[in-house]
Amino acid sequence: MVASSASFIHLARPLAPAVIGVQPTTSPLNVILQPQAIFSILDHAMRRDIRDTQSTRVIGALLGTRSEDTLEMEVRNSFAIPHTENEDQVEVDIEYQKNMLALQLKANPREVLLGWYTTSLELNNFSALIQNFFVSSETGTFPHPAIHLTVSTDAGKEIVTKTYISAPVGVNAERAAESCLFIPVPHEIRYSEAEKSGLELISAAKDSDIRSAPVVSDIESLEQTVDQTIDLIERVSEYVNNVIDEETDSSNALGQFLRNALSMAPKVNPQDIERDFNNHIQDVLMVSYLANTIRTQIELSQRLATSALTMGGSDALAASGGDTGDQKGGQRGGHKGGKRGGRGGTQQREPREE
Repeated sequence: MVASSASFIHLARPLAPAVIGVQPTTSPLNVILQPQAIFSILDHAMRRDIRDTQSTRVIGALLGTRSEDTLEMEVRNSFAIPHTENEDQVEVDIEYQKNMLALQLKANPREVLLGWYTTSLELNNFSALIQNFFVSSETGTFPHPAIHLTVSTDAGKEIVTKTYISAPVGVNAERAAESCLFIPVPHEIRYSEAEKSGLELISAAKDSDIRSAPVVSDIESLEQTVDQTIDLIERVSEYVNNVIDEETDSSNALGQFLRNALSMAPKVNPQDIERDFNNHIQDVLMVSYLANTIRTQIELSQRLATSALTMGGSDALAASGGDTGDQKGGQRGGHKGGKRGGRGGTQQREPREE
């Protein structure tokens, strides 16, 4: 997802008073926002103190990484900073900010301080004062520019995000700490396919009265994705036809994007794609069949084992009863044989001729 395109002018800018041996960057910048950072900011805004004595906006620090050429910054994390603000002054808990920053950098050594955020689109003297704090060489990001991210959190309205960097303006020394020029820079919210699926599932709950959405199966998710793809193809086809018929104004940027997208399509025969897809479906069905067969075998073996344990007691009693009967019959036969042998022993045997 890319933020709304707008025209930007990049000016060579001093970021702070010159430091010997350190050269501030003056190159154009691009800011990448991760969804988890935006969610953290929105959560902070929802949990703020809404009393009249407190500020209507919240502020916090932005953490992330810089590219090797420092031309691209990726905001991955954020944390809230307590502050009080009224018409006359603003107070920021600097000690809390230092301690939290040290803990965050200890937990994520690859991340660095990138700037700060606020939940208001307004830029005023207090914004310049906080910006100069984050861009300073002692407590800020110097010699790199500090990002100022504004996020609108008005209920029932679309969330608007803007990113700025700052440059000093020509004022006297007394007002230098609370004065700066905010320069807008391009930004985009970038997410992976897995994050996109999660975001779509979360957004589906907004249309429900109970504010919850069921987790769909893989087949249902695939079906929804295919339907969305077909809908997008139809919209693009309709737009192209309208441009050809001169019913809609053409866009060079959109045409270039469509050309790049079509160039990424594989150069294969449609019959080959259909054959490979059918083979894949057969493999999936075979795996599903084997999995169900194994599950059935496991359940059957468990039931047989349970039945054997349940019926084992009666079988043991029957076996012990049979053994007792055999022993009694053997004893009776032995006694009778002994008596007969006794009778035969009383008779004299005739001598045999050798």
